Amino acid sequence: MKNNYQNIKGFTKRNIERMIQFYKIYKNDKIATPLVTQISWTNNLLIISGAKSQEERHFYLKLAIKNNYSKRELDRQISSSYYERYLLSDGNQLPTYKKTIDEDDYPNTRILDIYSLEFLDLPNNFSENDLRKSIINNIKNFILEVGKDFTFIGDEYRIQIGKHDFYIDLLFYNRELSCLVAFELKLGEFKAEYLGKMNLYLKALDRDIKKENENPSVGIILCSSKDKDIVEYSLDSSMTQTMIAEYKLKLIDKKLLENKLKEVKKIIDNNDNLPTPEKSIKELEKI
Repeated sequence: MKNNYQNIKGFTKRNIERMIQFYKIYKNDKIATPLVTQISWTNNLLIISGAKSQEERHFYLKLAIKNNYSKRELDRQISSSYYERYLLSDGNQLPTYKKTIDEDDYPNTRILDIYSLEFLDLPNNFSENDLRKSIINNIKNFILEVGKDFTFIGDEYRIQIGKHDFYIDLLFYNRELSCLVAFELKLGEFKAEYLGKMNLYLKALDRDIKKENENPSVGIILCSSKDKDIVEYSLDSSMTQTMIAEYKLKLIDKKLLENKLKEVKKIIDNNDNLPTPEKSIKELEKI
């Protein structure tokens, strides 16, 4: 190569090995063929080295294209196990969003069950106010985590109900869902009473803030932990547009998520009475 094409650079031993690996992985992959040309060589290498299955490679290829990820952004999503967290989340069940089973389902359209906020620089004994301020100071990374379709509107967003003022921790607009999204931040475990307050916020947003062409507002209560039974009982008796999610301040062990995903797939394969992955996940959570 050096003798015959002296002006061409990049053909080191390591790069040629990667090219061969790239060819072997994608040579018979009709889905990936039109996708790999739409992202950079660097991002292709990140996906090859970080994804362990064809499905996972397809996921990150589509995600990178839809969100126009830089190398740093894509690397962060892979290292934070976004693929596993996405598949294990049931957030697509929001009435606001009608899910379609195709590539358009990939660009951060689900509300995740677990959000990774490892990028926050928090003191040892932090308060809810510290958490909110740290998210504001790292808003670019927060939007990368929740999805690039989120547009930040404001923090401590004031709404007036009767003679009383209330303040929403974080308010966003989501372009894909075409609705306002209110975030409430909690330090401890989810409590059932949090839902009533969020429902009050959503009603106020829908009556006074939402535009006629927009969908009903959505609420996300972010807690450091949640009891799945408490969440299920709370949501089961309430026609709510609210999701309950956890946040983690450290990267989650990818192996743990992979093992849980395998268990979910096993349940799906062995139980013909469960027609959707979401129902299978709910069955797994009861075990």
